[in-house]
Amino acid sequence: MRAKMRRAAFAGLAFLSAAPASARAPWPDDFVGRLEALALIETLNAELLAGRSATLVLEKWCADHHMAAEPKIVAQVASGAVAAPSAEQRERLAVGAEEPVKYRRVALRCGAHTLSEADNWYVPSRLTAEMNRALETSDAPFGKVIAPLRPFRRTFSAEMRWSPLPAGWEGETRETLMRERPKKADLDPPHALFEHRAIVHGGDGKPISEVRETYTSELLDFDAAAVRE
Repeated sequence: MRAKMRRAAFAGLAFLSAAPASARAPWPDDFVGRLEALALIETLNAELLAGRSATLVLEKWCADHHMAAEPKIVAQVASGAVAAPSAEQRERLAVGAEEPVKYRRVALRCGAHTLSEADNWYVPSRLTAEMNRALETSDAPFGKVIAPLRPFRRTFSAEMRWSPLPAGWEGETRETLMRERPKKADLDPPHALFEHRAIVHGGDGKPISEVRETYTSELLDFDAAAVRE
């Protein structure tokens, strides 16, 4: 049942991925192109793990790589998405079985790019009335809505879903690496690059929410030639 609900929520966001990406020089499917993509993915992964707010890190990424005229993160909400918290999630959130926990599924977008897709289970009683209203009625990202609470994150799971180069690549020659994989004109990464799961705490230390974030290949939707400048 839970898997069906997640698939339904993903389907509700399918229209977001249909938006055309802006024109850019593609990443070449060669050793240098793959190495550059790997360095960028690892850099962003480290910044997200070290940051207090994923929203702010993504907004800076969008600005630094000129991905939108206005580098502002907007949360497009999957209307009607439902996912009840598990007993383990309630334990991590330090709430009892009867405490209300709300669910919000969003695509975090900057311009035409969906940078991440996030599942968020949050405890409304630990937010202000204004914050709860904003989460229910606006496209404001969770991190910006709760910013007055001085939140910080504790990541308990980080999984790389794809790497441009295989494990142990540093011990191989360029020729061997590229000969052993099918060659394409342009690099074609899968939709999901890496995933984080974290507990967001308020400044008082109390858990506010649990998030599951899937970071997408659209993070690389900027001019590959600019990396070499």
